[in-house]
Amino acid sequence: MLAKLTVKNQITIPKNVLSNLPDVKYFDVEFKEGTVVLKPVKVYDTDLEQVRAKIKKLGLSEECVAEAVNWARSK
Repeated sequence: MLAKLTVKNQITIPKNVLSNLPDVKYFDVEFKEGTVVLKPVKVYDTDLEQVRAKIKKLGLSEECVAEAVNWARSK
């Protein structure tokens, strides 16, 4: 299938491709070995106040959280 890049750097994904990906709104985009790869990503709504309350309850510091985020991003 052919997709055209617009002047605003946008590409329309063909309907027959998206029909195989119901409810996908976001993609991880990667350039790998000369190929553009789109991977569907699920995004979850979060309540930051609940997250902060849980962190406080567990007694975690900002450094612990930063370390955990760095570890997760390295995977």
